[in-house]
Amino acid sequence: MEYIDYYQVLGIDKNATQDDIKKAYRQLARKHHPDVNPNDKEAHKKFQLLNEANEVLSDPEKRKKYDQYGKDWKHAEQFEQTRQSQQQSQNFGGHQTFTGDFNEGDFSDFFNSMFGGMGGSSFRSRQTKFRGEDYHAELQLNLTDVYKTHQQVLTVNGKNIRITIPAGVENGQQIKIKGYGGEGINGGPNGDLYISFHIINNTKFKRSSNDLYTDIELDLYTAVLGGEITIVTLDGKVKLKVQPETQNETKIRLKGKGFPLYRKEGEFGDLTITFHVKIPTNLTDKQKELFEQLSKSS
Repeated sequence: MEYIDYYQVLGIDKNATQDDIKKAYRQLARKHHPDVNPNDKEAHKKFQLLNEANEVLSDPEKRKKYDQYGKDWKHAEQFEQTRQSQQQSQNFGGHQTFTGDFNEGDFSDFFNSMFGGMGGSSFRSRQTKFRGEDYHAELQLNLTDVYKTHQQVLTVNGKNIRITIPAGVENGQQIKIKGYGGEGINGGPNGDLYISFHIINNTKFKRSSNDLYTDIELDLYTAVLGGEITIVTLDGKVKLKVQPETQNETKIRLKGKGFPLYRKEGEFGDLTITFHVKIPTNLTDKQKELFEQLSKSS
């Protein structure tokens, strides 16, 4: 994997404080956020890189490993264990102990500097295998996109990956695709790909888990006398009976007309409707007279 200078990504130097890192990240994240740049793919990539840089540099332990090991910082503990093991082996065999500082960004350089003259191919066959780096990506979808299970092709590091996105995925939810991360070192297994979903609500419904909520405007006459109305749900149009004398802010629940449950085929949440009775305006004199008569009779 190519080395990425996280300090340069955030526009700070290596002596930056935690406050400097936090401030730089907030400013750049606000500028490159997908919501601000919905059609800018470069801004989207920049936003992902900013999150990656912030995740590493805002954590003192991760930052320390990154400063020392560069792109292989996630393998720091394994590097140290291997180095200590090889040092002990050298000491017992009467070989010279390696005492140089390990600041190399490339794992192969580390072994070359440490064991360059120790047996060529026979040594390489004994090199420790390391798991590849995990990759993280964000996928932006509309709420209507995740109402039904569908397939989508993603391009990660030049490779096209066809994934199935289950219905009911929530905003911020993360899924793992095994083996689609960075390549392993010395024949080790590949890392995994983690995809986080950024769901944009492009509907009039409010979503809470698997339940949906919406407001419906009801004319005064239907509210008083009752009747039948047609409403639009994510599953199509539904005819709904309105009871006579329906009050303002009355709520009704339509069972099974909400959002699909994640990985539970055929199961749905509920849809709650709140009626808002609309008072008529611009009444004619005749209409006003009728309302006055109604008022007196009551």
